[in-house]
Amino acid sequence: MIRRMSRKHLLAGLAAAGVLGVGIAAPTVALADDKSPSPAPSASTSTDQGTDRQQQRADRQAGFAEALAKELGVPTDKVTAALEKLREQRQADRPGRPSTENRQAALKERLDQAVKDGKLTQEQADAVLKAAEAGVFPGPGGHGHRGGDGRFGR
Repeated sequence: MIRRMSRKHLLAGLAAAGVLGVGIAAPTVALADDKSPSPAPSASTSTDQGTDRQQQRADRQAGFAEALAKELGVPTDKVTAALEKLREQRQADRPGRPSTENRQAALKERLDQAVKDGKLTQEQADAVLKAAEAGVFPGPGGHGHRGGDGRFGR
């Protein structure tokens, strides 16, 4: 069965596709006049990769500040200072990350409560705690950690 689309729906769909296309293309065009080559990925240690990522992030932020300053017609140093001020304010608003010891203590409390409630045996709780202490689970400092607070969709 072939269903015909009304002209109104067709035009609305085309308009939405056009807006989406402009939304995707505009940032690409804005950064297209950056002729500097991006650094090649290196096959070095994780410390070097972390430094490379920090440098790449700093380069992207500088490019963003320059493009924004040009668009607004203000000096780049003024935009950079404003962005840095906002970044510092955002950092101050974030709660600090708990230490490894505090996280493990909280885990132990939750495991003890699960044993008390009959959800786990003591052997299971001990095994989980031992695995956490050995760094088996992803998390800050562990393998596979990608940031965030562990909740999905945030």
